[in-house]
Amino acid sequence: MLPLQDIVPAAGNNINTQFILLNKGKKTLEGQNKTCLALVADETAAVHFQLWGDECEAFEPGDIIRLTGGIFSCNRKNWLLRAGKRGKVEKVGEFTMAYVETPNMSEIDWIHDPSKSKFVKKAVISPHSRIFPPIP
Repeated sequence: MLPLQDIVPAAGNNINTQFILLNKGKKTLEGQNKTCLALVADETAAVHFQLWGDECEAFEPGDIIRLTGGIFSCNRKNWLLRAGKRGKVEKVGEFTMAYVETPNMSEIDWIHDPSKSKFVKKAVISPHSRIFPPIP
């Protein structure tokens, strides 16, 4: 399992990780697909996670979720972790997982480094999520 602090933007569905769902935003429509943005975290970092279709109702705050074959990419100028078409999400538990809310991997300015053929961190935009305020 890949810790959230080690995810980087990539074109492939190669992220296998586990996290706890902290908060869910409102449902929106993208074309004919229902989506829902969530804040998820593990013991190393937090990230915005995009739920699609039935996933929006299938998961609630406190659920521990395993993602296999996920992708971390930019969608409408926002960095999001998601299952995509090839990935899979499943609930594997609830409530008992240590986590941190910072750094938020979606709040990092990523740039492509041609010399390394991958994305690298340029700067931290905000240590916390600007969409989901820190939990008191």
